[in-house]
Amino acid sequence: MKVVLAQLNYHIGNFAENITRIAYEVKKAEGLDADLIVFSELAVTGYPPQDLLEYGSFIEESTQAIGQLASISNHVGILIGAPTLNPNPTGKKLFNSAYFLYNGQVEQVFHKTLLPTYDIFDEYRYFEPNREYQLLHFKGKKIAVTICEDLWFDQPAENAFSNSRLYTENPLEKLAGLDPDLIINLAASPFSYLRQQVKTEIFTNNARKFKLPIIYVNQVGAQTELVFEGGSLVVDRHGKIIRSLNLFSEDSQLVDLDDLLMDRLPETQHQPWERPELIYHALLLGIRDYFNKMNFQKATLGLSGGIDSAVTLVLAAEALGAENLLVLLMPSKYSSDHSLKDAKKLAGNLGVSYQVIPIQETFESFLSDLKPLFADLPEDITEENLQSRIRGTLLMALSNKFGHILLNTSNKSEAAVGYGTLYGDMAGGLSVLGDVYKTDVYRLAEFINRQHEIIPENILTKPPSAELKPDQKDTDSLPAYDILDQILYAYIEQQKALPDIIAQGMDAKLAERIIRLVNQNEYKRYQTPPILRISSKAFGVGRRMPLVAKY
Repeated sequence: MKVVLAQLNYHIGNFAENITRIAYEVKKAEGLDADLIVFSELAVTGYPPQDLLEYGSFIEESTQAIGQLASISNHVGILIGAPTLNPNPTGKKLFNSAYFLYNGQVEQVFHKTLLPTYDIFDEYRYFEPNREYQLLHFKGKKIAVTICEDLWFDQPAENAFSNSRLYTENPLEKLAGLDPDLIINLAASPFSYLRQQVKTEIFTNNARKFKLPIIYVNQVGAQTELVFEGGSLVVDRHGKIIRSLNLFSEDSQLVDLDDLLMDRLPETQHQPWERPELIYHALLLGIRDYFNKMNFQKATLGLSGGIDSAVTLVLAAEALGAENLLVLLMPSKYSSDHSLKDAKKLAGNLGVSYQVIPIQETFESFLSDLKPLFADLPEDITEENLQSRIRGTLLMALSNKFGHILLNTSNKSEAAVGYGTLYGDMAGGLSVLGDVYKTDVYRLAEFINRQHEIIPENILTKPPSAELKPDQKDTDSLPAYDILDQILYAYIEQQKALPDIIAQGMDAKLAERIIRLVNQNEYKRYQTPPILRISSKAFGVGRRMPLVAKY
């Protein structure tokens, strides 16, 4: 029996395109004499469909799409994710399901048991959990069909997989008790550079624990903030990785189940990517899919000569093409000559068009207009923010006039402590680096320059500065980023309390101040553009904090 793993990039709600792509893969599988083709979780609708699931017309279109796919299942079985209606009026209206289509009809339907309700997930809002267990019997094989369950059960509390504690039984153990030959897992598991190795180990450990091969099919592609890396796997019953599909791109592979079950397939060399490479490709995919799926083509950003805008520009040029970028250099009297030179050199290295618009006259005009109101008050952060807002206005004017989407260049470290200006440098249609700590921004820059200099060396070595007042340095108001990022990571990703952070060796007053800044600036982050998520705890949909809390 031959099985094809089909790792595709879906577009939420675009049923026509999704079905066309799926049907194409089914046709390819027929040409390979495959018996079964496996797609990912909620492949028909795209994942996550969120409140679209509450529209009856959306569910009707999904059901019609399943009917279309069933009609092409005469030669190869199709295992695919889609919602189903729950006939029980006392439960939720839907199940998160896997359809088995064969002989032109729906042969069997399997429902998801463990519904994650943490971080970005809110599946219990829409779906009823499964309570009945059955196997798929197909061509002499007994198959346990799971929908992401392998990933969500028995996870440590610090990883916030709390939903699994709602259940008193492990669905994998229940299915293993039915004596299957293997497990097939349909998944929509988003990327996190912190969990890549952990995710692989979950499958290899489960395969060894249950002494069953596992076929894991994950989706690939970005859906607004969420990036799905693909990386589908075939693991034998000894926990050895037999097949490993591409990261961050569509892929499909054929595996012979008889060879897999008889341990006749060799282990593949599975070399994990380093952190900067993972983040780099995740951000590329996030930018590219956001623009493609929203029918955007061109982008702009403010190129300052600093590290954040430099890395963002490199990513945008690679994702969208240099010809689709027009950036603005907007120096003031506080901008250093080397920053302007560095910005021009970078744009030249990439072949990106740029325009220079000095803001000093505009800034002085604003100061003149505000002088009667401000009287003899001393200059403070107001004047600094005014420069940032002038730049934001110019960038948005370009965006409106020419249809260039403004890419936000703020990093996670600065966003965490409020080191940014609302309606100024925090503006944009998409935040590229909003989930990337400053220390990782530097690692990305070094990765970009690994073969030859793209980002001018001076950008990497000069002290970071907003250049909004004379001789300004980020360290005037913030600790060194290697210290700051350690505190932020402990508080945001690890969710540690102040005493625990101090116990790690951090200065007590500094740690208290940083945590206070994070909490005080929630209102700013509430107004930021969508942030590409590459960690386990990004600002935005996965970190919902009250604005008016006192904590």
